[in-house]
Amino acid sequence: MIAFVSGPVAALAPDSAVVEVGGIGMAVQCTPDTLSGLRIGQQTKLATSLVVREDSLTLYGFADDDERQTFELLQTASGVGPRLAQAMLAVHRPDALRRAVATADEKALTAVPGIGKKGAQKLLLELKDRLGAPLGTGGPAIGTAVTSGWRDQLHAALIGLGYATREADEAVTAVTPQAEAMESPQVGRLLKAALQTLNRTR
Repeated sequence: MIAFVSGPVAALAPDSAVVEVGGIGMAVQCTPDTLSGLRIGQQTKLATSLVVREDSLTLYGFADDDERQTFELLQTASGVGPRLAQAMLAVHRPDALRRAVATADEKALTAVPGIGKKGAQKLLLELKDRLGAPLGTGGPAIGTAVTSGWRDQLHAALIGLGYATREADEAVTAVTPQAEAMESPQVGRLLKAALQTLNRTR
């Protein structure tokens, strides 16, 4: 198993990064929150999980070991594959997910694209004894760790993807109404919307 990759960031895309390891470019699937902290040419170290399928080998990257472990634990629930597990981490930090499961918070799970009410209920039952208790005490509410300062995170992600500061500013402004309509702005969804507005203007 590849436990981590370390090296300079060679390329960035909306859902992945390429990290140069020993002269080889390793494509790593990451959440927008993780990608927003990467810069082309700068050194990075990402905890990774290798998902093996009959027709593919996919490497998923995370900011730390806690995210990686949570990603793998989420997949022990029936119906949760790597893409859904990554979507859950794109919306909520690991501790926020632990808190959601510990408090049976359906609303937090249904905030994840692809999870409906019945699916959330099933996940709460299956994950109750697997994720463990929240590590933080009196920490931020569910989702706030990811969504606080969404403008800065989104702007940094766009700059990291190679857009000019002016373009990033305009894209953030364009998606602000969408973000304000959300109960808790989700950087992943906003990044996709921002990229769509930039593609239209080019």
